Amino acid sequence: MPPPPPFDAVLDAVRRAFVDGAGEPVGTELKPLGPAEARALLGDGVTAAVTEPAVLAGLLPGRAVTAAVAVTGGHDGGTLVYTGAEVGGLPEAVAAAVQAATADLADTVLRLQGDAAVIDALHSVGRQLTAQLDLGRIVQDATDAATKATGAAFGAFFYNLVNDVGESYTLYTLSGVPREAFERFPMPRNTAVFGPTFDGTGTVRSPDITADPRFGKNAPYRGMPEGHLPVRSYLAVSAVSPTTGEVLGGFFFGHPGTGRFTERHEYLAEGIAGYTAIALDNARLYERERTLVTELSRSMLPVAPDVPGADVLTRYLPAATGTKVGGDWFDVLRLPSGATAYVIGDVVGHGVTAATVMAQVRTAIRCYALLELAPSEVLRNVSELTGGLFGASFVTCFYAVHETDGTLTYANAGHLPAILVRPGAEAEQLGEALAQPLGVGAEFPQRSTTFPPGADLVLYTDGLVESRTRDLTLGIEWLLAGIPGLLAATDLDAAWDALVEELTHGRHDDDIALIHVRHRGEDGT
Repeated sequence: MPPPPPFDAVLDAVRRAFVDGAGEPVGTELKPLGPAEARALLGDGVTAAVTEPAVLAGLLPGRAVTAAVAVTGGHDGGTLVYTGAEVGGLPEAVAAAVQAATADLADTVLRLQGDAAVIDALHSVGRQLTAQLDLGRIVQDATDAATKATGAAFGAFFYNLVNDVGESYTLYTLSGVPREAFERFPMPRNTAVFGPTFDGTGTVRSPDITADPRFGKNAPYRGMPEGHLPVRSYLAVSAVSPTTGEVLGGFFFGHPGTGRFTERHEYLAEGIAGYTAIALDNARLYERERTLVTELSRSMLPVAPDVPGADVLTRYLPAATGTKVGGDWFDVLRLPSGATAYVIGDVVGHGVTAATVMAQVRTAIRCYALLELAPSEVLRNVSELTGGLFGASFVTCFYAVHETDGTLTYANAGHLPAILVRPGAEAEQLGEALAQPLGVGAEFPQRSTTFPPGADLVLYTDGLVESRTRDLTLGIEWLLAGIPGLLAATDLDAAWDALVEELTHGRHDDDIALIHVRHRGEDGT
């Protein structure tokens, strides 16, 4: 029969120590202790006598207790062993007997508690790393965490990236020392000392690397370059992709003293390296998908044509953070009658699926628009065509036609309202909550208004005004507040760049698409 778990063995020993004056066992009872209660009674110990009457009354209200001993249960809390019978000796003597009886077990328990704390710390670092998608932050956070966990004087992580033309280059992060400490030195080569780390053949831990037979064999330095920080204790660990087996990089830790890195430090460094490899795999996969979706989206967006009598500014900005890339689009269409259609939309969703749905909807709208159908009919036909195409997703769209007589006719399928600013008037919102999104709604009422010379029309998607830290209503209010300054600017392009930065601080977590039309009133319009 296998031995009982250490905590159970300690508990059994404690219960056996409760004896009367003749040395005969007395009956005991048990009360579970929560983690907070156990820490308050035990501190860092394994067992502790509980003698304070007020404490016992709080733990065991209404019970007559003659002796009680708290026993650790690790991170799960613990157990209070108590009795109401007469025991031989004072409770302190009971605790002393328990301590003597469980000395070996106590050492085991304390070691296991220490190991559990190490594992908890490692998992905490792992959760933080694998939740990241920013490669630069991943490698710096990993280097900082590993340097601290190993007690190194300094640590570094060297890793390879491949640029747009397929060329590989090496980058590194540092922790514990300023970057200037290593800027004069070349990147480490695949020497006998560094080779196992870059090849992924094993961890290298040395109490004194200068005494290692592999050290100092390679020209031109034959060891450390002049001016290099002193290193005696040395630890190096590979970060190996769990999916491809590729060595993604290597951690290197140094200390000027000897014998500083232990087996536990090696375990921690290898654990952090493993989590780092998972995080890097995730970040690279995300970046590849993000690049694919961004390029796919950009390739599908049109170049706005020249519109007689109007200045048309467009923007498409993929999400700067997060994963919501691929669902926003705009379109500007010169219709056979001489009118111009302005379209903006948003597929609810992200990634390649959203980008492909966007392409299908944009193409359908173009086809119906060129038939000179009214805005309500364009959206109705597209909604019928695409109903059931998106699964659980849907598409919002604002469709407006500027007629040659200056009339603006529009319909809105669940999208944000447009902004119209007539000369000398305040900004007004058009088409708010007119109909449900495409694929959901069946009727799309249209409205008409004047769009005279000197007026401005703005269509936009929610990435401009909504974020995780700001609700949609407040974002729209801020946009409306920024419009007067925008319209007064001499350089509209620069003004829009500044307003987008002011609204998003460069960290918009969704796509942004917008159209700004300024009606000049020339060229016969």
